[in-house]
Amino acid sequence: MIKLYNTLGRKKEVFEPLKARHVGIYTCGPTVYWYQHIGNLRTYIFSDILKRVFLYNKYKVKHIINVTDVGHLTSDSDTGEDKVERAAKKEGKTAREVTDYYLKIFQKDFEKLNIISPEKWPKATEHIKEQIELIKRLEEKGFAYKTNDGIYFNTGKFKDYGKLAKLKIKGLQAGKRISLGEKKNKTDFALWKFSPPGEKRQQEWNSPWGIGFPGWHVECSAMSMKYLGENFDIHTGGQDHIQIHHTNEIAQSEAATGKPFVRYWLHGAWLLFKGRKISKSLGGLYTISELEKLGFEPLDFRYLCLTTHYRKPLSFTIDNLKTARNSYQRLKNIISELKDDKKFNQKYIGEFEKAINNDLDMPGALRVLWKLLRDKKAEWKIKTIREMNRVLGLDLLKKEKIKIPEKVKKLIKERDDFRKGKMWKEADEIRDKINNLGFVIEDTEKGVAVKKR
Repeated sequence: MIKLYNTLGRKKEVFEPLKARHVGIYTCGPTVYWYQHIGNLRTYIFSDILKRVFLYNKYKVKHIINVTDVGHLTSDSDTGEDKVERAAKKEGKTAREVTDYYLKIFQKDFEKLNIISPEKWPKATEHIKEQIELIKRLEEKGFAYKTNDGIYFNTGKFKDYGKLAKLKIKGLQAGKRISLGEKKNKTDFALWKFSPPGEKRQQEWNSPWGIGFPGWHVECSAMSMKYLGENFDIHTGGQDHIQIHHTNEIAQSEAATGKPFVRYWLHGAWLLFKGRKISKSLGGLYTISELEKLGFEPLDFRYLCLTTHYRKPLSFTIDNLKTARNSYQRLKNIISELKDDKKFNQKYIGEFEKAINNDLDMPGALRVLWKLLRDKKAEWKIKTIREMNRVLGLDLLKKEKIKIPEKVKKLIKERDDFRKGKMWKEADEIRDKINNLGFVIEDTEKGVAVKKR
């Protein structure tokens, strides 16, 4: 039995699939105009854990992650400069060259973090037809209207608008995000934006309403329903999607179909830096490549993410990442000393399953793993750990090829010379220096064994 916290009802619920032993999951994907930072990637690690838990429980999973490669304006109020167009101008490339480049890097980050790729990566640019058809359905049902700059969704005609975010519509005031203009309601949002007069965009299409491009929200409804159906099981994203993006998805989807859109909404909490959401102004916008240049492995970051529940904010610092790296490496070192076996430890498997099926309790799952390793009386550890790793995705049993820096090799030689001369104090000092460089040495019958600390 899997329990998940459903944002729609603000409580944990027993998961009941639309189709027995099958689950359809849609995850809001990247806007591919720049690199994805670790704040973005924490959300995808959470959705990966969700998928892995279902696979572990022998569900057939269909997972879709969209690619926003067009029409994403710089504000949620449907104003500003298109991010893809802006990046193309800045880099002197076509929009397609920009989006293809950053999508490949994003997918490479997935591989580095052991995130299982979705069954499909639908692109907004390749589903313009579906988006236009959805807008036409909304227009036919009286939910869409035209302004000078586009086609808008009339939120005043949708009875339950704001139910996901628990919005108090009457209390909304015009402000930074909400300006009325030609809109009928402050919460109305763009379905289709017209290309500005006299301006030739790289990304624009013909439509029944004129040349332009789709709004941000419409792509997720059009593509999720195409690949998962008009009513599907689970939709995931970051907590910042609740108030606007996912609220608007629900409105336009249910208005078009007359059916419930998604049964379970799951949202990951922010990655924090200096107590606030990671941002360009605050700092902390590391990419995986940048962390690698600082000497970290991508799975060090994955381990850090697993130490905090996905619904709780996670404070990021380089020191926190170092602590996670040390714990993760210690974990792997202990496991590397275990002897192979052929059975499961049912006691610890049971505890592990209880944790992961309780709203993806990864901190609890890690505690079970550490408890197993520290239990000197426990048997059948290897196969049990292999089973746990199916969910954790930490390569716990993968044999590492350790690259020993030349500086460390030199210190090992110096220590060996001191030991031969029975200069034990000096040899111990060298050992400490090696340890400070992130390596542990052990004296064995076959010589010195080197491990990461």
